[in-house]
Amino acid sequence: MDKRLLELLVCPVTKGPLLYDQAKGELISRGARLAFPIRDDIPIMLEEEARELTENELEQLGR
Repeated sequence: MDKRLLELLVCPVTKGPLLYDQAKGELISRGARLAFPIRDDIPIMLEEEARELTENELEQLGR
């Protein structure tokens, strides 16, 4: 994931910042509690394509 692109992208739901989870290939929005997939190096920033984060995942992000 290009760091310059990551700096430009915001959550389409909250307009807040995103975290890059390289291991899972996702962009994480804590505010929306969603993980947006990255496919073929292209972030899929559609709410209907995102998965909801579990409470455990949210707790791990807070650390």
